[in-house]
Amino acid sequence: MLSASSSDAGSAPAFAALSSLLGPDDWSAIALTLRLAVTTTALLLVLATPLAWWLARTRSWCKGPVGAVVALPLVLPPTVLGFYLLVLLGPQGPVGRLMQAWGLALLPFTFWGLVLASMVYSLPFVVQPLQQAFEAVGTRPLEVAATLRAAPWDRFVSVALPLARPGFLTAGVLGFAHTVGEFGVVLMMGGNIPQQTRVVSIQIYNHVEAMEYAQAHALAGGMLAFSFVVLLWLYGRRAGERRGG
Repeated sequence: MLSASSSDAGSAPAFAALSSLLGPDDWSAIALTLRLAVTTTALLLVLATPLAWWLARTRSWCKGPVGAVVALPLVLPPTVLGFYLLVLLGPQGPVGRLMQAWGLALLPFTFWGLVLASMVYSLPFVVQPLQQAFEAVGTRPLEVAATLRAAPWDRFVSVALPLARPGFLTAGVLGFAHTVGEFGVVLMMGGNIPQQTRVVSIQIYNHVEAMEYAQAHALAGGMLAFSFVVLLWLYGRRAGERRGG
């Protein structure tokens, strides 16, 4: 009882000190970053699942080029990716002109523009774990289900998805964490608009530029701790799987 009270007493001043360092713009950036990460991860899991299934099962010659396109954000500088998205979706770009002709709002410098850029940039972090999970399922369970007259959709939903569940967990965690840490692509696509496109990574840059190192430390330390916990969980889970297997 005494230790719990001491712990609460020790954590309260630390939280109060942190709250005093972070202003409204900082909390707004944190909330926007979490909203962006949740939205991006949810959409990516929906869109990446059929793509990963196709990559895991197909023997088409297109598999190589499609896989290379999916993995491109791993090696492409985020500013380059953000620049071409900005050109493509801007008022003079082909997609931007088409959207204007249809009476739709342009995506650059909006929240949904950030979502689109984040989805493109985090795509391999979601597709590749799902693809590996589907490949690990193998063909034998699906063949057994087929002998029991299960339709292709039933085999996918009832057999492949449950067996690939660990891959979905890894993909979701990696996609969320990678979106939280984005900087270059969101800066190019969204700019630095308070409460609209200013995420935590950009807010840290703003603090450093203004020589507000205490505030930068508070935000950067939080992101460092978050990243460490994510990696610790992933490596611990893989070690557990190896021991169990």
